Amino acid sequence: MQKKKDFYAFILAGGSGSRLWPLSRSLMPKQLLSLNGEESLLQQTVKRVLNFFLPQNVLVITNEEHVFEVKSQIKKISKESIQVLAEPVGRNTLPAVLAGFEYFQQKQMIAAVFPSDHQIEDETAWQADLLQAYNLAREGFLVTFGIKPYKPETGYGYIQVGENLEGGFRVKRFVEKPDLERAREFVNRDDFYWNSGIFVLPQQKVLAEVKRQQPELWKFWEQKESLLSLYPKLPDLSLDYGIMEKAQDVAVVPASFSWDDLGSWEALFRLGEKNQDGCVVKGDVLALDCANSLLFSYGSKLAAVGVKDMVVVQTRDATLIVPLSQVQRVKDVVNALKSKDKHLVEAHLTVKRPWGSYTILEEGEFYKIKRIVVNPGAKLSLQMHHHRSEHWVVIKGTAEVVVGEKTLLLTENQSVDIPKAVKHRLANPGKVPVEIIEIQSGPYLEEDDIVRFEDMYGRKKEK
Repeated sequence: MQKKKDFYAFILAGGSGSRLWPLSRSLMPKQLLSLNGEESLLQQTVKRVLNFFLPQNVLVITNEEHVFEVKSQIKKISKESIQVLAEPVGRNTLPAVLAGFEYFQQKQMIAAVFPSDHQIEDETAWQADLLQAYNLAREGFLVTFGIKPYKPETGYGYIQVGENLEGGFRVKRFVEKPDLERAREFVNRDDFYWNSGIFVLPQQKVLAEVKRQQPELWKFWEQKESLLSLYPKLPDLSLDYGIMEKAQDVAVVPASFSWDDLGSWEALFRLGEKNQDGCVVKGDVLALDCANSLLFSYGSKLAAVGVKDMVVVQTRDATLIVPLSQVQRVKDVVNALKSKDKHLVEAHLTVKRPWGSYTILEEGEFYKIKRIVVNPGAKLSLQMHHHRSEHWVVIKGTAEVVVGEKTLLLTENQSVDIPKAVKHRLANPGKVPVEIIEIQSGPYLEEDDIVRFEDMYGRKKEK
């Protein structure tokens, strides 16, 4: 199969990490997790896209917090150099697509837009449907893919189709997430499909609709400045709401491939491999007389007795217990936690960084203890803290430490003090990972108490 030079792929890899809490967090959303195999959802998406698109035509759009993990994951599964674009803030799917157009600067391009958290089977059928959508886009249609409903689903948007087209249908109307009664009606009709959130879009048609429907956003597009530099000022708009629902010449291609949005614990239960009791079990779990439940544990023993029709997910710092019938309410949990326990929404106890990772071992009101791992050849930024001092103990490898004007080489069991408001840096000059225990003390211990002076990863200063 010859790959088309004017066909581009935008893989959307942002996300807030809310629907699969506590496993997903804002710093580790679901597309970066391995939920249905050894590879993450992002890695699966990238491999699938590379089988159909030219590597130089593929762009992963993520945000600044995730860019290094995204690049790391891509590097593990592809020898091709895949381009990654970092949004400074999240502004939904329509601004992301415009940022992709600006990145490539190809006026006649056709862009396929793929969420990175979908499970798709039968890649041959997927490619055939993409080709149908490409041909419709060449004719001037904005194209989406429709999934035939097999159950009344209130969590998806719907599409009603009309006139028959070559390879698809003209869209009659979009329907927002319905109540259960309407969802039951749609399942029994032949002219309603779920909206998959996958699009194939001719650039000129998109820009014409933005100009017609979203004049505020169009003003930003017309400016000479880079769209990314203006990003915080852009309106938050989805493709559906921003242009598709009121656009002219919108088409849908009924998907002949198997599709699922891995956006809820119910989906993972439904698609997961079940044991003899109908349970999906992962991790260190002891299940006695349990049935029809999802039981996941990460980091400690989970013992469940007599649990039925439930989701129980345990991580080192949080546990979720919810009936399978109410998994949509996980978002309510996340919203409730944001005001009081924000750290539980933002990150796991282990947080990946471009230089390695850190794990929070213990924390209190005026102290925090971390285990820090620095990869060979990597180094943290030259930085300082206004509100905390630190004490480092090397437990593995050889660390190069800058404290003020001094540079020290520390080996196992050696330590150093980092006073408050003093410039410092930790680096690994060796060939094995360096591990240290860091003890922080002070009145404020959050990650935003960092002033960066130098950084090999191009991260902006944080104050």
